[in-house]
Amino acid sequence: MTQHTLQGRTEAEILWFRRRSFLQAAAAWTTAGGFGVAHAEQRSNVVELFGDAMANGRKLTGQSVIQTGDEVQTGPGSSLVFVLGNAAFQVRQNSRMVVERGPTLHVVSMLRVLTGAVVSVFGKGTPRRIVTPTLTAGIRGTGVYTEVFPEQNMRSYFCNCYGVVDMAAGPDRALSRSDYHQSFWGEVEPKNGRVLTPANAINHTDEELEMLAELVGERTAWQALGRKGVKDGIGSMEQRAPEAHPAYR
Repeated sequence: MTQHTLQGRTEAEILWFRRRSFLQAAAAWTTAGGFGVAHAEQRSNVVELFGDAMANGRKLTGQSVIQTGDEVQTGPGSSLVFVLGNAAFQVRQNSRMVVERGPTLHVVSMLRVLTGAVVSVFGKGTPRRIVTPTLTAGIRGTGVYTEVFPEQNMRSYFCNCYGVVDMAAGPDRALSRSDYHQSFWGEVEPKNGRVLTPANAINHTDEELEMLAELVGERTAWQALGRKGVKDGIGSMEQRAPEAHPAYR
């Protein structure tokens, strides 16, 4: 188990990938051919549902189909894992998000995280965005973690776990290039004159990203490189000074 730091989340929430039910469901999903076969056979794209969740106000089951354009909401103690095209998502408890439609029904153009948290892996394809109340991330093929903190006036957290991401918060901009967890805060009020600020890596694990990547036939950057870096939020495989973070530039 890789090093991880919790802030307002429990150990149980980020260990969902260890549940026997998920491991069995993930193996069945992969063996059955993934999203393409599920779509062709008009089967569910819900890999695992633990607890209660809704799409557009309708209760989800293990046989439901989540489409682009849907608003997804999870209840207390819940976890939802689903796949749309070449994107995979794990939605934490007490979360609400909208999966916006792209050029086709099964292409995600935008993930709008309204509250709560979601781990996401996106395969290569058309440009997409993740939007929270305080920041915007333009993404390509990448794995990310996004969380909105209602108890902090909707302050937002974003980790570019690997890949290239165009970050924006208010007037601040940064190009994030990460091999291993480069993290940002989207501040509600400026800190030292900036609303896009550096963050530590919190509330998510390498194993979560690896599991989601496998569901869409991808590998994380550290899997491809065969090694891991320093999980300090700076995004490098090597130890670097805090000033190396792009939010300082």
